[in-house]
Amino acid sequence: MSVEEVEVGGASMVPVVPVAALVGLLAAAPLRGLIARFAVPEGEPWCDGCPACGRTVRLLPPTGRCPGCRERLGAGPWAVEAVAVAVAVAVAYAADGLVVVTLALAWAATLGVALGFVDARVRRLPYRLTVPLLGGVTALLLAAAPSAGPAVALRCLLAALAVGAVLELAVWLGALGPGDSPLGLALGGLLGWYGWSVALGGLFAAMVLAGLWGTLRALAALARRRPVRGLDVPVGPFLLLGALVAVLAR
Repeated sequence: MSVEEVEVGGASMVPVVPVAALVGLLAAAPLRGLIARFAVPEGEPWCDGCPACGRTVRLLPPTGRCPGCRERLGAGPWAVEAVAVAVAVAVAYAADGLVVVTLALAWAATLGVALGFVDARVRRLPYRLTVPLLGGVTALLLAAAPSAGPAVALRCLLAALAVGAVLELAVWLGALGPGDSPLGLALGGLLGWYGWSVALGGLFAAMVLAGLWGTLRALAALARRRPVRGLDVPVGPFLLLGALVAVLAR
């Protein structure tokens, strides 16, 4: 059976991919609100309203403009929508096994979209987003643990600690920001559900993708005859993308 159709009750067929795309499109408006609120530099207060007119904004249209004064807020036009739809379809494609695990994957992917845009914009992963992501994934995996057995639950715990420890070491060395650690714990535990190869593959994919992006940026700077200093690559989007790639490739 193709990913586009799922048999329901042995008779009716539900088109999964169009439904997933619609869910991703609908999720984009509140995600834009989160991005606009949390995409502020370190040390500045959260943006609880439009800086131009003061209107409280929780939902934003695909244009990314304030409904009141048309001020541009957060991500560019249709960028969040495109990513949210692609991620929702990918989650639908990767879904199998227990529904609660699919919900954990969907929860991580949803908040991951907001985190990816925030990190790409201001180079930070706010605890206001990483902690709920970690808490939601943990609660859902705990709910799924009785069905999987103690061995799988232990593997999730060890994978979370292993990935979190690697990222925490990088934080201590000054290579990453503090928000990467809780994100690593959540992604490590989630990928651990699928196996050690998926957990380690996700971390490896993230490192490769971040390295390739940094190399491309360096080459672009050299081509423009500009000095190559600290490229300040945001690691969060690549951790999230690497995790999704590992789940899809398992």
